[in-house]
Parts: sequence; C-alpha cells; structure tokens
Amino acid sequence: MRANSSTIRTHRALATLAALLAGSLALAACGSNDKKSDGDTSTGATRSSTLSLPKLDGTTLEVAAVWTGQEQKNFKQVLAEFEKRTGAKVTFVPAQDPIINFLGSKIAGGQPPDIALLPQPGAIKQAVQKGWAKPLSADTVTEVQKNYSQGWQDIGKVGGKQYGVYYKAANKSLVWYNAKVFENAGAKEPKTWQDLLTTAQAVYDSGVTPFSVGGADGWTLTDWFENVYLSQAGPEKYDQLAQHKIKWTDPSVKQALTTLAQVWGKKGYVAGNASGALQTEFPASVTQTFTGGDQPKAAMVYEGDFVQVNIGETKAKVGTDAKVFPFPSVGSTAPVVSGGDAAVIFKDSKGAQALAKFLASPDAATIQAKLGGYLSPNKSVPNSAYPNEVQRTIAKSLIASGDDFRFDMSDQAPQAFGGTPGKGEWKDLQDFLQNPTDVAGTQAKLEKDAAAAYGSGS
Repeated sequence: MRANSSTIRTHRALATLAALLAGSLALAACGSNDKKSDGDTSTGATRSSTLSLPKLDGTTLEVAAVWTGQEQKNFKQVLAEFEKRTGAKVTFVPAQDPIINFLGSKIAGGQPPDIALLPQPGAIKQAVQKGWAKPLSADTVTEVQKNYSQGWQDIGKVGGKQYGVYYKAANKSLVWYNAKVFENAGAKEPKTWQDLLTTAQAVYDSGVTPFSVGGADGWTLTDWFENVYLSQAGPEKYDQLAQHKIKWTDPSVKQALTTLAQVWGKKGYVAGNASGALQTEFPASVTQTFTGGDQPKAAMVYEGDFVQVNIGETKAKVGTDAKVFPFPSVGSTAPVVSGGDAAVIFKDSKGAQALAKFLASPDAATIQAKLGGYLSPNKSVPNSAYPNEVQRTIAKSLIASGDDFRFDMSDQAPQAFGGTPGKGEWKDLQDFLQNPTDVAGTQAKLEKDAAAAYGSGS
C-alpha cells in the first residue's frame, strides 16, 4: 500500500520525537511505577459521558481479531461495556494469520464477522478491492475526525473513503531489558548501534546471553529490519522500499542486513542461537528475558510497547525490574516505527456502525488503556488512563508525534509478502537469521517474493 504523504513528513520531526522519547523514558524509569500523572490536559475524561449510541436490544454482532491471551481478555472487557450501553450481544471470534485468508474463508461460507481488526493497511486495501469492506457511516467518520490526527485517519482510508478505525497502535522502536542483569554487568542504556554492541558485549562477558529473539514469529524479524533500515537509510528510502519503488537488491538493503548480522550472526549473542530463536515465539522471547532472576536466558528483547502484556505474566515489574530504552540510532537519527490494528466493517448494519463508532471513541480505548499493555492513537484518551509511568510516557510521545511517524513497512506491503507466516519477507528473514552471512542470497529472495506480491497486489 502506498505510504500516504500526509503521514510522512520530515526526518527532523522523527529526530525530535526520538529525543523526546529517550528523555522521557529515562525520567519514567526513575519515577514511580504506578503514580498517576498530574498534568493531564486531555478532553477524553470530559467527553466520555457524551457519546451517543443507539439501543440495540436483540442485535448480535461478531468481532474477529488475531489477538490471544491477555490482550484478547482485555478487549473483551471493552466489548462488554458496549453490550452494557446498547443491549447488543457481541461475540469475539479468534482469527488466524493471515487474517485476509481467514476472512476469505468466512465470507465464502456466508459467515463474515460484522467487524474485523486488521493489522495491516495493505489488508484494508485488499478487503476494499475484493468488495468485502464497507465504508464507515458519516456519524462514525465524525467520531474518527474528532479523535485522530490526520495521519491516523489517512492510513485507514482507501480511495479517499474512511474504512478503518485505528483502535490500537504500537510504538515499535523500543528495547526492553532486565535491569538486574544490566546492573551486574555494569552495562548502560545505549544511544547508538555501536553503543548497543558495546552493551551486548558487557552483558555477554558477565555470563548472560545479550538478546532474546522471537524468530518463530517472522513479524518480529521484519520489525528489527525496519528499525535498522529507517535509521540507516533514512525516511525517503524507507518510503521507496515500502512502496517497492526501489528493489530489495538495493545497496541500502545490503547495508541494513549486514548491520543486523552484527547481532544475529554473533556467536553467543542470541538465546538458543539461531535454531533456538527460530523455535521461540514472541511471548516466550519476552518472558524468558524476565524470569530466572539475574540469570535469565537473555538480557534484552526488542519489540513494541505491547511487550508489557507479556512482562505482566512474570514477576517482573515494569519500570523497576523491566526497563526500556528507544531503539538506538544506526544512522544520524533514531528510528520511530509505528504499527496498529484497524477496525473494519464487513457487514454493514446499524449495530456494526455503532460498534465502530464506539471503538473510535475515547470511551473504548480508555477501558483497555487502564488494563495495560495497550497503546491508542486516539488523542482524546486521557494520559492518566495508562497504568504506569513508562506506558504514559510512550503514549504521550505517540500523540505528540502527530502525523510525523513511519508506519510498519511490512504492514504496508501486500499480505502475501509482508504478512503471511512461512512466506515472503517473514520466511526470508527467518532464513537470514539461520544464515546471516548470506546477504546477497537473502536480498535476491526478498526481491523475488516482493516482485510477485506487489505485481499481483495480493
């Protein structure tokens, strides 16, 4: 999917956001883990009682998403509030990746969900092209316009029409670490890629493996690549590669893969080595970093703000035992990569439009924000809703960025390339993790798969 120009501004703005995030995370790590912020200027709290929803007694709705575990449980609390307000009955339908294929089978069987949460702008475009997705009503669009910056509105549009409500966002430029391990190793939070390598060596020398990588889930590997590439090659190249206007055989891709190999290919730097990492799913990559006291399986794990959900499954406390720093700058500027999940209507009805409107409101997002491990691009959500200072800092930085962010590159791609387990970019980077010396071969495979997917639009 083409990156929308209104969401992609200047490199300087990205630098400003990265600096804000770095400074504020440092302050958050030193502060209380559960003290509410005092200076909340959001209008979300005052608007929460003004949302108008219809009475839907007797209406049944289905909502599909790939969310599992605690994330699914928390979202069900949001749906329960919608049921309470409207009288509708809402059922959560667990979906599988790639969700477009899942939806295709449901539609072929005559049983599409009323709403699905799509994790890729490319998937929204495909759903519209196939005639599956339904545009939002004027009333729902008004709610979106009240609460979202133009950039977040635009990535939910296809052909100028609003199809998606970005209910959930992610800051995908964070590295989480075991504070006790860092303390024992005398390691410091890095600001540059070279600093990261120095920190990793200090951790390794202390007897702990530096990195945990959830290589069984290929999307974690695309996120690693995107942060390195954005910082090293710059936003213009990032946009070109996201749109496949330059090939994956470009020298800038070679440089990024070579840089990644300094971590992925360094003996003893990845927990379980490549074979172990490729059998480690994302949740386990987090929990194994924060269990085992000061002798965990790894000291650091890269991923977004949602890591907190999985940290919550351990005894570690965010801000004390589990700390975080911005993804280090590889080039002149630290990267800021965002992702998100958009609610899209597949069965147009009064109930579906009302639920989409509710998900576009601060009321819905505030419920899940309070439960932790969640980030909303909705600017009307009060910052005080987030349960700890680290999360409040990340949320504030996201809203402060306005339209100045880069959306996850693989999520902009056709799903066949950027969003399918065992295929395309996910599989190619898994192969690269297994053999980080094969830079040229990896580039060739990436280009072959990208050309096929972009050419077909699938």
